[in-house]
Amino acid sequence: MNDKIYKCIGASNHAKSKRQPYDYYATEPKAAKLLLLAEPDLDMIWECACGEGHLADIFFDARKLALATDLIDRGYPLMNKTLDFLSDDNKGYWHGDIVSNPPYKYAQQFVEKAMSLLRGNRKLCLFLKLTFLEGKARKEMFAKYPPKTIYVCSSRIPCAKNGKFQKHQASAVAYAWFVWQKDFDGCPSVKWIN
Repeated sequence: MNDKIYKCIGASNHAKSKRQPYDYYATEPKAAKLLLLAEPDLDMIWECACGEGHLADIFFDARKLALATDLIDRGYPLMNKTLDFLSDDNKGYWHGDIVSNPPYKYAQQFVEKAMSLLRGNRKLCLFLKLTFLEGKARKEMFAKYPPKTIYVCSSRIPCAKNGKFQKHQASAVAYAWFVWQKDFDGCPSVKWIN
């Protein structure tokens, strides 16, 4: 009985299929639309794990996309270049906002890297499982970089392996937009969207 539950939520040690090697689980574009409604001041967005452009297209249509990169070229026509976001070669500063659904197994590293790149009051917005709130190592990260706002998706938004949404009409996983602001040092607020 428990195996059925774990398979449903895609737990890697119980799922029938293997996880995508580069953890490519595309986000339903509706998530980007909801984020822009909640955070209308986002601008000069760098989508740093753009995949096939499911989120980046929404930012482009809103005239907010400045840069789209990914570790792997998945054929997205607006991708500027392939780039390992976490690489030591990726140094410097970003004067816009960073928004993405990063590979979940590297989400903490994405937070730490992005916060080192941001300047001013710019924001980092990551679409992550609610379970990202758990864990001792992440507790230390949250103490150093407290999110400003967590937008919980009250209706489930699917993420689809390899961007194949037709196979994943529903999601058993709860997601939220985690929003950090450079130099924010207050208590996070939790809000609900959709």
